[in-house]
Amino acid sequence: MLARKGDGKEAKLSYSGHVLMENRNGLIADGEVLQATGTAERDAALIMMEAIPGDHAVTVGADKGYDTKDFVEEARNLHATPHVAQKKHSAIDGRTTRHAGYGISQQKRKRVEEIFGWMKTVGGMRKLRHRGLQLVGWMFTFAAAAYNLVRIRNLSTALAGGKV
Repeated sequence: MLARKGDGKEAKLSYSGHVLMENRNGLIADGEVLQATGTAERDAALIMMEAIPGDHAVTVGADKGYDTKDFVEEARNLHATPHVAQKKHSAIDGRTTRHAGYGISQQKRKRVEEIFGWMKTVGGMRKLRHRGLQLVGWMFTFAAAAYNLVRIRNLSTALAGGKV
């Protein structure tokens, strides 16, 4: 599909890559590539939340783009507490924001930008030479796996005090 990044910008052939990151170590837990649409981010998040194994409650940190009544309701149906940044007329209320975990999620969610920065600069995802959802999805998964390997190496080096 052709998509624009903003008003007055040209339309380009686009796909939308999304990741589900675990907060403790900043590793990618899941990834999804969809056609670029106005709701692709929220759709991908719900798809990845459905795939979380087990029936225990989880929290999901996200930016203001996810602060919609439909997303918050569907996330709660999936036993996920939506820790989304609030808009002026927010879909989440004090039941969620009063907990200390909400503030922590808001700090940690910014780490996901490190993933996309690495994927674009090192992982070859800035300008793909492939077309088609399946091939682009494969390349995205490959870049995500490479990121996790580099991240695990860096974490183990930090734990070992620089000696590996």
